[in-house]
Amino acid sequence: MLDAIQNFFDRMVARPDAANDAELTLELATAALMCEIIRADGKVDDEERMALTRMLQRRFSLDEQAVDELVRLALQEAEESVDHYQFVRLINDRYDYQRKTALVQRMWQLAYADGELDPQEEARVRKLAELLHVEHHDFINAKLRAWQVLGLD
Repeated sequence: MLDAIQNFFDRMVARPDAANDAELTLELATAALMCEIIRADGKVDDEERMALTRMLQRRFSLDEQAVDELVRLALQEAEESVDHYQFVRLINDRYDYQRKTALVQRMWQLAYADGELDPQEEARVRKLAELLHVEHHDFINAKLRAWQVLGLD
């Protein structure tokens, strides 16, 4: 499935040089983890999908149709994946601590995108934050920052 996502990017953007391939793959892993959050409660709400689409659109500077295809592929990858290891390992290898905490904050924003926090979504964010070695106080701060960004405080 990651090949399908890579093929998608090959069609949508100019072929990056070898140095950028690792970053592109890293961002695809990030997108798949973000999909894990919006599907944690067994359903993908329109608000959550729209929030994910906006996040990915800003990151990759793609048009709406291209981002919709990426979201579809990333959701499929997340669903077919047996575990998160392949995604988490790549992020742990390449992201510094600050980028990991920023990712956790985006996960919180996705979890709250539909206006409520499902216990399964919270558990998924917590588990992924632990796997990313984000300390508890930074996990909580990321949650608080997500509330502020979304105007929930």
